[in-house]
Amino acid sequence: MTGPGITGPALPVTPLTAPFDATVTIPGSKSITNRALLVAALARGASRVSGVLRADDTEAMLGALGALGVGLDVSDDGTTVVVAGVDGRFPVAAADVDARQAGTVARFVAPALAAGAGTYRLDGHPQLRARPLGPLVASLRALGVEVAETVPGHLPIVVHASGWRGGSVEVAGDVSSQYLSGLLIAGPCATEGLRVTVTTELVSRPYVDMTLAVMAAFGADAGWEDDRTIRVAPGGYRATEYAVEPDASAASYVFAAAAVTGSRVVVPGLGAGSLQGDLGFVHVLEDMGAEVEVGADATVVRGTGALRGVVADLRDLSDTVPTLAVTAAFASSPTTITGVGFIRNKESDRIGAVVAELRRCGVEATEDPDGLTVRPAPGGPHGARVQTYEDHRIAMSFALVGLRVPGIEILDPGCVAKTFPEYFAVLDALRDSPAGTDPDRVPASMRVIAIDGPAGSGKSTVSRALAERLGLEYLDTGAMYRAIAFAAIRRGIDPEDAAAVARLAREVELEVGERGVVIDGVDATLEIRGPEVTRSVSTVAANPDVRRELVSRQREWAHLRGGGVLEGRDIGSVVFPDAQLKVYLTASAEARAQRRAKEVADLDYETVAADIARRDAVDSNRADSPLVEAEGAVVVDTTGLSVDEVVARVVELLP
Repeated sequence: MTGPGITGPALPVTPLTAPFDATVTIPGSKSITNRALLVAALARGASRVSGVLRADDTEAMLGALGALGVGLDVSDDGTTVVVAGVDGRFPVAAADVDARQAGTVARFVAPALAAGAGTYRLDGHPQLRARPLGPLVASLRALGVEVAETVPGHLPIVVHASGWRGGSVEVAGDVSSQYLSGLLIAGPCATEGLRVTVTTELVSRPYVDMTLAVMAAFGADAGWEDDRTIRVAPGGYRATEYAVEPDASAASYVFAAAAVTGSRVVVPGLGAGSLQGDLGFVHVLEDMGAEVEVGADATVVRGTGALRGVVADLRDLSDTVPTLAVTAAFASSPTTITGVGFIRNKESDRIGAVVAELRRCGVEATEDPDGLTVRPAPGGPHGARVQTYEDHRIAMSFALVGLRVPGIEILDPGCVAKTFPEYFAVLDALRDSPAGTDPDRVPASMRVIAIDGPAGSGKSTVSRALAERLGLEYLDTGAMYRAIAFAAIRRGIDPEDAAAVARLAREVELEVGERGVVIDGVDATLEIRGPEVTRSVSTVAANPDVRRELVSRQREWAHLRGGGVLEGRDIGSVVFPDAQLKVYLTASAEARAQRRAKEVADLDYETVAADIARRDAVDSNRADSPLVEAEGAVVVDTTGLSVDEVVARVVELLP
């Protein structure tokens, strides 16, 4: 087992005082991010990769690509990267590439170097140097690639590249699936393509399937011929837009937190269509007694207050071994984890390290040949200073013990920056969402005025004037839906493609306020009112996943400001049913059409009237958050009234 690697001050973890009920946003998948960035670099043309994880491992990939001459345009928040693809061959003839501590960088980039033309040195942190690389080097040599080593089977290596033909190769699959994934990623750049036969049982197959899915998104032709063989056709990659989903391995910690504390957590963006095998961790929690719901685009875990031990083969979701081991410490019976002997060669010996730290916390644990067994102590774990072995997953897992047990301190907490820099802030924020509170409940200190109504009823004009009169901020929630429709059209996404538009709604940088409407840094205040957006906005607004995302943003907007005037179609019924005042504006169909016809000069009255009727039908009949008069709302008919008259009436209604 590697040394403890204790650096920096210890971080105490304070136990929760009550269960939580929270929706947690998880950063992008490290595994998908590093695959997508490298594939985009090898593609023809410029690709836009969004949802990128900002962490040490992904920074290492960006640094490696930059050193190899790949053009990278990174957004200010680091979550979107435009990658100028090199069409399979890096433009520099020599480079020193630092993989830092990232196994994915070392094992994915090494085969990609073979397709270049030059001399490339690949090295990394001492921790990464200690991890095995021999099987990958042997495979590259078998394919005719010249590789020099200082220490056989380990970094640093030097690749002398002159392009490569590819061909057929055999790879052992029982040490790390990353060797296979690295070869596959480089495969389309080989002039003859690649055919890989796995000679042993393959560990972590879902990660290989993830690799193939990312490759396919960039146009590669690759797939399983049978249970042991993968064929990759030549032809390279083509540029595309790619959205990275949240990290299922990172989500395992908040799922486990809910299970061990009898709490409830919702993780949006991770659902039944996820590429990541580690989402299967929730089904292990389900076997232990937690309640689990995996929806189309979100996953919910609720702890029931009782956990039982299980026997779990985690060979296909090995990154969750420390998480499950810690969860097992709170079960009523022993847990045995099998199929994971290969994780001794991760950032730490994740069998030896986990067993040592469980024992430090008073939990009986033993090492098995291919895993470990956890026997919960009668009184549960006790406090301890947990060593983390420079391993982010040890730190994140054992912090969960501190949510229930006083006296837990995490040494070298900064190691979580490898994949989840905000982890401890996310964990601490769970305290702000105690169970039994509703996210739509308005605190007494907040002054929220909800203005709802159909198109043309005067909502926007009245709400803006009302906010100014009351000294409050104003939010046009309809502009938010228009912004998503505009962004979809701009990116070539069909507004009818519900899943794609929902992903877009989660990823897009959106600001709606006094500055107008800014989408991904671009002012679109005028564009969102165009006819193409108008035709599409009802479809976008009827998308349940889009509504959930924007409702969350609307609530956050109001909470940050201590209230405001919000107008739309479900503010009083869904977003803030406990608003201080709920108003439903209406007007005759003729008056509404006349108002809209004046706003849009190039459309005649009949066209506008027909469009309003269509939108009314869609808004009133959609399954999710239909347009209705909210319970307790005051109806104000604005037909024949001036804006000042309507505002005066609303002010009179204020409590």
